[in-house]
Amino acid sequence: MTALTTPASLWTNLRYLLWLVSDTAKGLGSALFGFAIPLIALFVTDDPAQAGVIGGIGMAVRVATTLIGGVLADRHRRILLMLLGAGIAAVLSLGFTMLALGDALTFTVLLVVEVLLMLRAGLFEPASESALKELVPDAAMGRAQAANQGRDAVLQLAGGPLGGALLAVGAWLVGVAMTVCFGVAAFMAWLLRRTPADPALEAAVSNGPVPARDRNPARGVLREIGEGFGWLFSRPDLRGVLFVATIINLGFNAALTTVIYALQQQGHSALTIGLLSTAAGAAMLVGALVAPMLVAKVPAGVVVIGALGIAVVGMLGLVPVHGPLALAGVLAVCVFFIPAVNAALGGYFMVATPSALLGRANSANQVLGMGAMPLAPLIAGFGLAWAGREATLLAAITLSAVSVVLAASNRALRELPAEAGWAAHAARFAITAETPGR
Repeated sequence: MTALTTPASLWTNLRYLLWLVSDTAKGLGSALFGFAIPLIALFVTDDPAQAGVIGGIGMAVRVATTLIGGVLADRHRRILLMLLGAGIAAVLSLGFTMLALGDALTFTVLLVVEVLLMLRAGLFEPASESALKELVPDAAMGRAQAANQGRDAVLQLAGGPLGGALLAVGAWLVGVAMTVCFGVAAFMAWLLRRTPADPALEAAVSNGPVPARDRNPARGVLREIGEGFGWLFSRPDLRGVLFVATIINLGFNAALTTVIYALQQQGHSALTIGLLSTAAGAAMLVGALVAPMLVAKVPAGVVVIGALGIAVVGMLGLVPVHGPLALAGVLAVCVFFIPAVNAALGGYFMVATPSALLGRANSANQVLGMGAMPLAPLIAGFGLAWAGREATLLAAITLSAVSVVLAASNRALRELPAEAGWAAHAARFAITAETPGR
């Protein structure tokens, strides 16, 4: 156990590295899709409201199917689901490429593509996220989450310019890149399945690997979904952040989408708009380098409340600024501490949740956190059309400010400790919140 608690242990863990490469390749494919589809929709329809409808419906599909994905992650072999999900994404990406080459990307076609890819994400992403619990011990979970945040920052850094450059050539090239990315993700997941687990690592992983009998419970889907929500709400150390996450996600994403839609309507190219992702990615990458130190030394509650406050203050700068370069600078300030927030909350959640329940609890957490996010593109699209840029941004910032007030007034959130205290802190609540249905 001692050897596994050193920072270097993550990089000598072959199965974690295979998971990381697979998840990174899949993340790049998703980033390209997430960047390109809204812009393609705007170019095709020249209507922010219609682009918002595509984004809103897609997000709603993902939120709804994430609950089923959580059940699948707890019923079946998670790495096998990773492989299946990446393979399906590669096939869908190839279909998108063919449609783009045939100049068939209409509003309806883009909506169908969005729904299918979001359906895949909802059903299979919980398995990939939950598999990490079986690969990394609790003592290294905070650093693993910080590493993931650094990886996500690199994807953010590369996704915008790469997506813009590919889209400048044609939507079909975005599809080709997505197909390659998801193909690599599937291949790495296949290798991960064939790589035997380290017995010493298995012994160190909290709750051990999920027993096969627990992956195939003889219970209904709705009951299993309910168990995830029930367990989550039974934990006072976790439920305090749920509504805070819902509001901040809605406010921040509505503001960012408003900025992107406004730039497109001003005539800026996809490559120029990609500068926003570049700036955010660069800031998050630097923030991810700082995150392991913050997670280890600073109580998670302080990290979360402080970072949200800084982000909201930074968002105020989006209102008077209109140029892409200036907007990129403001956005960089807003997101700098987000990797530390995600590493702290994500790491503690993984430590606190029993492995056999992780898929359902994680999907319930995501649904509550993302539940209002389908409204973000709708707020941006219809807000720009009806109220204008400044009014829409101010409404989004007001929502975000409410989340900071709620976070600061939440005792459970304020008391979350630094990484070394996560296991002991979580154990205090596990006594009265046993895993349902066991």
